[in-house]
Parts: sequence; structure tokens; C-alpha cells
Amino acid sequence: MNRSLLTLLALLFITSIALVGCGGGNEENSSSDADSSDSSESAESDNSGESVTWLANEVYPENNHNSEALFDFADKLAEVTDGKVTLDVMVGGALGYEGPELLTAVRDNAVPVSDMLVSGVAGDEPLFEIVTLPFLVLNFEEGKLLSEIARPYFDEVAEEKWNQKILYVTPWPAAGFWTKDKVESVDDMKGLKMRTYDKNGALVVEAGGGTPHPLPFSEVYSSLSTGVIDSVLTSTPTAVDAKFWEVLDYYSPVSVTMATNFVTVNLDEFNKLDAETQEAVIQAGKEMEEKVWEDVAALDKDQEAISNENGIETLVPSEEFLQELSELTEDIRQEWLETAPDAAKEIVEKFNQEVGR
Repeated sequence: MNRSLLTLLALLFITSIALVGCGGGNEENSSSDADSSDSSESAESDNSGESVTWLANEVYPENNHNSEALFDFADKLAEVTDGKVTLDVMVGGALGYEGPELLTAVRDNAVPVSDMLVSGVAGDEPLFEIVTLPFLVLNFEEGKLLSEIARPYFDEVAEEKWNQKILYVTPWPAAGFWTKDKVESVDDMKGLKMRTYDKNGALVVEAGGGTPHPLPFSEVYSSLSTGVIDSVLTSTPTAVDAKFWEVLDYYSPVSVTMATNFVTVNLDEFNKLDAETQEAVIQAGKEMEEKVWEDVAALDKDQEAISNENGIETLVPSEEFLQELSELTEDIRQEWLETAPDAAKEIVEKFNQEVGR
């Protein structure tokens, strides 16, 4: 009797377990699968809206107009992307990337975003030399026109060859001579030890009988102080950044070239953004570019005035001196075009048509 009762109870227990396993267990599994699916969809949604922080390299000091523009751009990006894209701007070459290597640094994602002198990376991409062909551009308006004509060509080579996207382009005021002694003619250029920042500037100095020194910005002041160089080919903001009045005396605004910079982002990093965020970044770049071009013309005069107030004397170049320089550099322009990329020849042809030359 006891054994039969125990057997019956055991059977009832086993049956109840089986029923739970067949019924309630399916509901639990179904619920678990739904939770898993919801969790997966949530994860995908979170990834699509995931925020990114890009380290942004800037070689110039904090108060340089390019640095200020990059800080403004960082603020604009945070606003228009609702915080999805943040720039961590490092100025003064703090990341150790200072010039010619920047095109490859962004390509390889050693630094995802960088401001760079267009002609300064022309050793890797010859097309970029076009912005500093001596005396191709004769005023600020022509410099803007050249930049607009060249931009589609620059975009193509940056993306297809260098794995990066140009976000915006900024101008520099035209470059002149900053010297210890007066330079008012080609004869006065003989013997100068002048810092230059690209190949074409170096050719101008050589043509005038001087010796070019292609130094990075960080070495300019010390080289002037120690006599390694006695002059600099550059624009007014650089003169103020380096406090040239402490080591130089004269400025001749001969407008040899009008350089530009561009800020680029590694294309792989850019492509990780969703389409809406990409468009917001592109639009922010367009707005930044428009603003900086408007600001720089006034900046040139302001920076020259600061230099004058601190002891630099401006030597207004005579028409004779400018004509000498133009004739001196004609062969430089023509020889460069003979070996330049086809795209460069197209740019110059379109530019000359626009300005009537």
C-alpha cells in the first residue's frame, strides 16, 4: 500500500514537470527570444547614433586664424550633429605632426583630422603646388577664384588617392618679404637667407640670388635669433604669431603667392557616420569656409598694423620692383606647368580665362 502510494505520487510529479516543460517553458522561451531581439535592435539603433570624438591636429598657435577657425568648426560640429561628432583640437603641433607628413598621417589615420598647408604637402601630391605658383594670383579676389576652380580637382585626388575628405579651405593673406635689411629691388634680394614654406617660394628666392631655407614654423624664430636665416617669406598672421618685430625690421608686401590651408578628415572615419550626420558635417564645412574667406582680408590689415605698432616698417613695393619680380618668375610658372599634372593645366587654363589673361 505504501509502495503503491509512493509510485502514484512519483508519477503525478513527473507528469507535472512534463506539463510545465511543454507549456510554461515555451512561453518563457518565446519571451526570452523577444527580449533578445529587442536588445539586438536596440544595440543596432545605438550604434547608428553613436557619438565619435576625432583628434584634430593644428600646427599653429592658439590665436592663429587657422586655429581659431578649427575651434569654431569644432563648436559648429557639436551643434549641428547634436553632439554626435566632437573635435578634440590640439594646437601648436602638440601631436608631433608639423608639415610635409600630414597628408600621409591623415591617410593612415595616425591622426583622423588635421589642418595642413596645401602647398606644404605638395611633395606628396604635386597638384597642390598650384596654389602657390608665384604671381599667378595678383589679389585676394583672384585667390578665391583660383581656390573655387581648383576645389573639385582637389576633392577628387584627396578622396581617391589619399583616403581623406576635405572639409573646408582657408586662405592666408598674400606672402611678402620680412627682413632685417631693406629689400626694395631684386638686387636687394641677393645673399638673403630666407625661410620658405614650399618649392615655388624657394625658386623665387633662388632666382633673386638668395638661399631658401625650408624650415617648419616651429623653428623659424630660433633660426632668426641664431642667424641661420635673416628673412622670411610669409604672411602677416605668421609674423604676428612669431613676433617678428623682436628679430626683424622690415616688411615688403610684394604678394609673391597666396597660400591656402585645408582641413581634412580620414575618409574611413567619415564613412562611419550615418548619412544625415555626414551631410551635417559637409554643410558645417561650407559655412566655415565662407566665413573664414570673409574674415581674412580684414585680418591681413589688422596683423600688419600690429607688426607696425611693434616696430616693423612696411616698405610699399614700387611698380618697378613688382615688374622685376613678375619677369623673374615667368620661367618658374611655365616650367612648372610643363611637368605638372593634367588637372593643374586645366585649372590654370580655366583661371586665366576667368581673369582675362
